[in-house]
Formats: sequence, C-alpha cells, structure tokens
Amino acid sequence: MKEVKVSTTDPESGLFVKGEKERVFAYSVHTACDRNGFVLGTKVTAGNVHDSTVFEELFEQVCRDFGKPYAVAVDAGYKTPYIAKILIDEQVRPIMPYTRPQTKDGFFRKHEYVYDEYYDCYLCPNNQILTYETTTKDGYRIYRSNPEICRSCPFLHQCTASKNHTKRISRHIGAHYIEEVDHLRHTEENKQIYAQRKETIERVFADMKEKHGMRWTTLRGLKKVTMQAMLTFAAMNLKKLATWLWKSGRPKDKNFLYQFIINRSHNKLSMGLYAFGSLSSICI
Repeated sequence: MKEVKVSTTDPESGLFVKGEKERVFAYSVHTACDRNGFVLGTKVTAGNVHDSTVFEELFEQVCRDFGKPYAVAVDAGYKTPYIAKILIDEQVRPIMPYTRPQTKDGFFRKHEYVYDEYYDCYLCPNNQILTYETTTKDGYRIYRSNPEICRSCPFLHQCTASKNHTKRISRHIGAHYIEEVDHLRHTEENKQIYAQRKETIERVFADMKEKHGMRWTTLRGLKKVTMQAMLTFAAMNLKKLATWLWKSGRPKDKNFLYQFIINRSHNKLSMGLYAFGSLSSICI
C-alpha cells in the first residue's frame, strides 16, 4: 500500500518536496534550450514526477524538430544510468555534474571499494572480497562480504553498522555508463560546456520566474498550465529574436524577417549544445 497526498482543488498537480521545509503542490516545467537560450521544447508534469522520467520523450521531441546535438548538458536530477545510456548510444556527449556521495560521516565512501569487472566482485579497503549475491527488481546487483572475516576486521566500524557484520554494496546494471560520464566530467571540454548552463537554461528559468510570473501559477489543470508555459516561452523566444533584429538593423524589405529567422535558426538553433532543466511552478 502507498499513501499519496492529493490536492482537493487541483488533483492533477503533485506534491513537490524540496528538503525538509518545502512541501507544496506544484507543476514541473521540464525544458530544453539551445546554446543561445532559445527554448526548443518543454513538457509540463505534476510536481511529484521525477526529472529523469521525462527526459527521453523531451529529448526525442527536440531531436526530431531541430536535429541531434553534439552535446547535452543536464542538472543532477537527470543523472541516471538510463539517461547516460541514451546519450552515449546516440553518440551525444553527456555533460553531467558531480553528485555528492550519500554515505554517512565516518564511513568509507563507495569509491573506496574497488569494483573488479573481470571477476565481478568488489574489494574493500582491507583487501577482502565482496561477492555477488542477487539482482533486485530495480536493476541493482548486490554484493556482500563474508561476516566471519568482517567480524575481526579493524575497519569494521568505518565500513558497516550492520548487526550481523555484513557489508552490502549495490551496483546498477548500467553503472558503467555513469562511470564513463564521470570520466568525461574531468575533461576540459566538459567543464567549459557545463559552465554555459548558467548562461542558457538557468537564465531561461530566471527570466521565466522574475519577468513572466511563472514562480507561481493561478491556473488549475495540466492543460491550462501547459498552455501558460508554452505562451511564456513563445514570448521569450520572440523577444530574443527582436533583440537580434535590432542589433542587425531594420531593413525595409518585408521578407527580411522571415529569411532572418530561417537563417539564424538553421545556423544556430540546431547545432552544438542543448541544455535540459526543470522548474517548479507552485499552485496558489
């Protein structure tokens, strides 16, 4: 049994939880933009839908409309083995951030246990073997230590708090994709590209919230909130095009605007970097 909180005024919204303090009913606006800050696609979901479940549909939509990019930069919510596999299989460079380990203070971090791909086992800091035990329905392979060895280990209290002195480590079946992503993260190219997120998708969300009032929504229902987000992004794209036109001069030829949009879109929107992110709009 699973207990789910549902809004009585807008059942299509979802309970958005951020830390221990913020628990509100909201909608999430999952968005992709190009390196120039033009919004290429968006999908609105309930606030309790995880970012990773929306990525594939949004990525396919953007690739279909604008072409496959060279690189995709995402935030931590999209850093999953499945998304990493999608990008690597499509030969798109994945740009994903560093995520802090969730280990308790005073215990060994997961990276201190070395995985041996050939023998399919883990080696602990005391050079003992953790052998394969089982695979869960969520796709995690579980490795366990020998409690008879662990009982007399000098690092026991830094390794596990288990009462039966058994250390278990989980490894996703697609973990090698995340390992490849982390390897690329240390390259200079990835560092430079990821730094552009604050100038692209983060700027889009900042303008959306501060200049277009999308920090909150007064509308009810997924369809209406989607309409509001689409109109907001259309207005933001038109404002950027107007800025480009102003800097390029104002010719008298009436067909100039059409040709200008086509040329700039072909040269700039469908190439290079796509950035993905999500914004939560609170229901009021």
